Amino acid sequence: MRDLLDGAAGERMELDAYYADFEKNFWTISELGFWKLERQQFFKEPGYDSWEAFAKGEWDESLRLLDAGRADMADYHRRVEEHGFVARRVRVVEESIIAYLQWELYALRIRDQCGGSVRIVGPDQVAEFEHDAALPEIYTLGATVMYQAIYDDDGVLESARRFVDRDLVVRCQRFIQDLYEAGQPLEPFFASHVATLPPPGQP
Repeated sequence: MRDLLDGAAGERMELDAYYADFEKNFWTISELGFWKLERQQFFKEPGYDSWEAFAKGEWDESLRLLDAGRADMADYHRRVEEHGFVARRVRVVEESIIAYLQWELYALRIRDQCGGSVRIVGPDQVAEFEHDAALPEIYTLGATVMYQAIYDDDGVLESARRFVDRDLVVRCQRFIQDLYEAGQPLEPFFASHVATLPPPGQP
C-alpha cells in the first residue's frame, strides 16, 4: 500500500542475502521489539516439513510435525526474552477460512503458546487502508530496519525489500502495534473459529 510505505521502494534483496541480514539485525533489536503483519491469505512454504505434509493432504501428520517443533519454538522465544525484546504478530483472517490458513493458524497457535504473541484482525479492520491495494507483508526490527516479503504468483517467498529510514520504520511499527492492540487474542479466536473446522477436504 503506497500510503503506508510512503512511496518507498526499499532495497531489493535476494533470499540468501536477506536471510543473513535478517538474522544479524534480529538479534540486535534493542527498542520497540519485533512486529510482523501478515495479510495474504495463502502461501506455499516448501521445505517446511509440516507444510509439506499439509500440501500432500496428510493433515494429522502436519499437526504432529507442528507439535514436534514446540520445544524448538519455546527455546526460540526464550532466547528472544533473554535478549530483552518482544516479538508480536498480527494476522489478518478472512472468512470463510481457507485450507492453508486453517493450517497456518494451528502453527501460529503453537507460536502464541510458546511466547510469540499473535492477535487476529478481520478484513473490515484494515479496509480503510486498502483503497488501492492490500497491505504489504512487512515486519519491523526495532526502529532501524524493516523488511517487506515479496512472494511470487504461487505464494512462494521470492525476495525481500529492506527499508532503513527510521521515520518510516517507526511509523509502520506503530501501525502494526495499533492493529495488534485492536485485535483479538489468538486463543479465543482459534477456539471459536478454527478448532471446530473439519480437516481440509472433509465435509
